[in-house]
Amino acid sequence: MACLEAGLFRASVVFSWVGAIALLHAHVVANSLAAFNKEALRRNPKWKQAKTTDDLGMMKESGFLDVLQSISVIGKNVKQELQNCLKLRNGCGHPSSLKLGENRVAGHIEVLILNIYSRFNI
Repeated sequence: MACLEAGLFRASVVFSWVGAIALLHAHVVANSLAAFNKEALRRNPKWKQAKTTDDLGMMKESGFLDVLQSISVIGKNVKQELQNCLKLRNGCGHPSSLKLGENRVAGHIEVLILNIYSRFNI
């Protein structure tokens, strides 16, 4: 929230996304690792069984969201909203001419708070 209050909109998007993914990684390791690995291996025979949150970070975030939906950690509509958040994060995390306003960033953070932070906060 400090980034948002300081008007650092792109940083707000990136940091809020990173925090949300960290919570999802921790949730999977604590609660769904076997199911996650089984589904990830089904999708990609070269997948190396994850044991830690660092291992989960080896998967692209879009693929990670797909696996989470497949094992019912998140629903279809949540995944779609998170994909939108990921697209925005990608636009903000790399040099570009993308401009954002406070309302757009607040909407991004609201989606993450309602669907990730409030649900998976360990």
